[in-house]
Amino acid sequence: MEKFYRSWVNSSHLYKYEIRYKESDLFIQSDCDLRKKALNALKKYRQKIEDYIKLNLIFRESLTPVPVAESAPDIVKKMAYAGIVANVGPMAAVAGAIAEFVGEELSNYCQEVIVENGGDIYLKIIEDKKVAIYAGSSPLSGRIGIKIDKKMTPCGVCTSSGRVGHSLSFGLADAVTVITASAALSDAWATSLANMVKSDDDVNKVIKMVEEREEIKGVVVIFRDKLAVSGNVELVEI
Repeated sequence: MEKFYRSWVNSSHLYKYEIRYKESDLFIQSDCDLRKKALNALKKYRQKIEDYIKLNLIFRESLTPVPVAESAPDIVKKMAYAGIVANVGPMAAVAGAIAEFVGEELSNYCQEVIVENGGDIYLKIIEDKKVAIYAGSSPLSGRIGIKIDKKMTPCGVCTSSGRVGHSLSFGLADAVTVITASAALSDAWATSLANMVKSDDDVNKVIKMVEEREEIKGVVVIFRDKLAVSGNVELVEI
């Protein structure tokens, strides 16, 4: 899918650049130009995941949680943990995990960094930001967003959809956006919750369920023309 939503970005004070390696396509904003470091970090973390999969194919194939050994790379352990918490396979967290680990590494060299990987975002910011929600053919798509308070970061803001993009989803949600302290965990939860949404009634079930999850800071669910919100979420017009 063409990532046209990147043209919506208007943070004029930040450097903006795209980093591509194999299937990964990152859009990065930072207060200093870190292209070379970003590419090196992306290659490093992809390689760790690929090397682990060669030894443990089930890690890539499973749609249910997969425990890993303590000796596994940190990014693999983070993906596995996210899958266990959200009750999905570890690869449901891969895009968020890569965004998070690249973002954390870059944050050692700058004050402000935002890494977007296929709609899954890691943020460490010093000024409040707005994150727009793309929800395909829904009339709400591109019209609303979430205000991210700088005090909430670093955090992950990740979106899953049963109607948009190539990622596997068993639901029909136009968009489910999740905020947690970890982009990997947000990615896994977005996948898990989007899988649950197949009708209007399911939207309320999702909202009720996430209210009991302390690790989830906020959720936005868009199903056709229906919008539901839970947690510490401030909606804004785009």
